[in-house]
Amino acid sequence: MALKATIHKVDLTISDMDRGYYGTHALTIARHPSETEERMMVRLLAFALFADDRLEFGKGLCAEDEADVWLRDLTGEIVCWIDVGQPDEKWIRKACGRSGSVVVLSYGRAADVWWKNIAGKLGRQNKLTVLNIDPEIPPALAEMTERGMHLQCTLQDGEVWMTDGVRSVSIVPRTLLASRVA
Repeated sequence: MALKATIHKVDLTISDMDRGYYGTHALTIARHPSETEERMMVRLLAFALFADDRLEFGKGLCAEDEADVWLRDLTGEIVCWIDVGQPDEKWIRKACGRSGSVVVLSYGRAADVWWKNIAGKLGRQNKLTVLNIDPEIPPALAEMTERGMHLQCTLQDGEVWMTDGVRSVSIVPRTLLASRVA
């Protein structure tokens, strides 16, 4: 019998002072059996970083043709494609061809090695932004994981604070590559 996804309900309040975005989102996140709590929480962080009323989670690990998080316009066209982890450079190029902009939020101890190996191959992808978060952040975020979560996220001056009311995590994403598209 196949294992089923674990469903997490999240009430996420976002105060993004850098973009002037303020909102509360009632989210349902399905965590694939092979997905770690760390990866799921990095997906949630990606949602908070790029929050929009139309932003939504893709089908995740079970769908090869979808972003982890994406923003589509009213016609269904992909405006922003967001992946977490260390995707293959061919996959990144494919996403750049399908979307107005692409963001990769890399994390983990091997992220620097991953970036060193593919950075030169992605130099002409002007729609691409690559951000990296410190390796200690995902485990700290995973400590907040519950089946029902109430999280607050504040973004100001490039720094992110995520709290569940008991624990707080400060995150400063490091830009490895900035998009050259206006």
